[in-house]
Parts: sequence; C-alpha cells; structure tokens
Amino acid sequence: MNANRIVNWMAVAAIAFGVVTVLTGGRALFGSLETRADFGKAVPFVLWFNFLAGFVYIVAGVGLLLCRHWAVYTSLFVAVSTILVFVAFGVHVIGGGAFERRTIFALTIRSLFWIAVTIVSIRAMKKTPNLGP
Repeated sequence: MNANRIVNWMAVAAIAFGVVTVLTGGRALFGSLETRADFGKAVPFVLWFNFLAGFVYIVAGVGLLLCRHWAVYTSLFVAVSTILVFVAFGVHVIGGGAFERRTIFALTIRSLFWIAVTIVSIRAMKKTPNLGP
C-alpha cells in the first residue's frame, strides 16, 4: 500500500476518532447528572483537553485528506500535547488524585495513534513534495 493511501486511511480514522471524542466528551461535560456519573472519577483537565482536542482531530484529518502540509504540523501538535497531558495526568495520579483506570488506556491509545499519524504523514509528505500548502 502506498504512503498516500495509508495517510488517507489514517485521516479518515482521525476524523472518526475526533467525532467520537467530541460526542463522548460533550456527554461527559454537558450531559445529565446521571450521564456524567457514568464517567466516574474523570479528571477534569483531561476531560476538557480530550473534548477540545477532538475538534483538532477533525481539522487534522481533513487537512491530511486534502494533502495539506500544515496537517502534519497539526498532527505533531496533537501528539505532543497529548503526551504532555498524559504526563500531567501521571503527576495527578502520583499526587493521590482520583482517576479512572481507563484513562490510562485512553491516553496511551491517543498518544500512540497521533505519533503514528505524524510519522506516516511526514513520510508521505517527503515522498510527495508537491502537495498543497
């Protein structure tokens, strides 16, 4: 499979991931008391970051589908910021803060996904230097 096709699949996955993240985060932040209770001991700064990042996932995915170079930087931004939030989450946990174990899994998946998107998109852009701005 060529690099551009892989980027396209990852772009579609990023958009889908973004939509699901926005919907889920919206429910966790703005849903009924019962709905919010279902999320357990969610860490507020992680919840807000994920919700807002979901919109950036969609933008990055669209940019990658349109072969825009800025989308590579957007993907890198999402990867780095997710890792930084993961570190802050770790500090929160070490400090005795309440948390859900599933947050560790979710942040791991998000970090690995965006690292992969960034690496694949950088490689694709190097192989196709005449892509859009």
